[in-house]
Amino acid sequence: MPSVEKILIVGGGIAGLCTAVGLKNSGIKAEIVELNPKWDVYGVGIIQLANALRALAALGLAKEAIAEGFPMSSLVMWRPDGEPIATLPQPQIAGPDFPPQNGIARPKLHSILQKAAQAAGARVRLGLTVAHLEPTPHSVKVSFTDGSHGEYDLVVGADGLRSRVRRLAFPGAPEPQYEGQVVWRYNLPRPAEVDNIWMWMGDPKVGIVPLGPNLMYMFITDAAPGSPPRFPEAALAQEMQKRLDGYRHIPLLAQLRAQITDPSKVVLRPFETILVPAPWNQGRVVLIGDAAHAMTAHIAQGAAMAIEDAVVLTEELRRQTSLEAALQAYNHRRFDRVRQMVEMSRQLCIWERTHDPKADPVGVTMASVQLAAQPI
Repeated sequence: MPSVEKILIVGGGIAGLCTAVGLKNSGIKAEIVELNPKWDVYGVGIIQLANALRALAALGLAKEAIAEGFPMSSLVMWRPDGEPIATLPQPQIAGPDFPPQNGIARPKLHSILQKAAQAAGARVRLGLTVAHLEPTPHSVKVSFTDGSHGEYDLVVGADGLRSRVRRLAFPGAPEPQYEGQVVWRYNLPRPAEVDNIWMWMGDPKVGIVPLGPNLMYMFITDAAPGSPPRFPEAALAQEMQKRLDGYRHIPLLAQLRAQITDPSKVVLRPFETILVPAPWNQGRVVLIGDAAHAMTAHIAQGAAMAIEDAVVLTEELRRQTSLEAALQAYNHRRFDRVRQMVEMSRQLCIWERTHDPKADPVGVTMASVQLAAQPI
């Protein structure tokens, strides 16, 4: 193990919390700072494909996530007229005790990770982030936005798409890029027949994802060129319903459309991407998760890549005899795999918004599944 005794993790989301969990029993003290004083997340769902479950299993958290979610086996694609296109089975790569995929409410996953990080011994400070980073030959001196200071052997930037750590330590890094598409999400009661991910491949694309015995969420990917649209909050439910007007001939979607009534529960987000060039560290400052690579949701790999980052980084910190070697190994194991995921998800996004007649969503989706199944 390298001579690392104290790590600062900036960001208390999926990537940061999984990093703290991965350091359990390592002898390394982890401190998390999270800007959001409530330390909460918005309340829709998340898809955990087999590689996400495999990474959670490495952290000892997969069984709890499955117990709180809805295990599934396949992705079912439909034409916009309701005729089937394909059923894509997912590989059971996490082991015989785990399903091929799982749907879980985002707040439930967040709660699991929060409890696990604290049980691992991480110190958590809320309502602040980093203000300044001063590298030294053997540490990073950190000034925080609340006026406090600290000194750490390693700083992990897990603070998301608009990472302050990235801005401070990687001044030449690219900025997030809007991809001309937005996604609408809404939680709904789960009909009994919906037991896998279902998607209607029209314009816009519509999907439903089980999250529990009585819960699922709907998503709609919607082309919005130029800049992300803005609507008054009071109009969000009506606007989401409008995106389903072309699916009224499908009884299930017509029924679900009528249940989208509460504008406060509509979650509308733009698809934005970033891929920081390798290496993802500058000295003793390293990026993980969306701070290093954010992708569209088309292959459901954003959170999975963040969890894998945390697993690999903490494995290498335990395995290598120097911090430099650990960070080199982390970069080597992560960059190309993540780059391919970012590119495949972006390709699907481009095809959807441009209506490319040569698009092959089934082929690219299956290629992403095959890549995900490879060892990390």
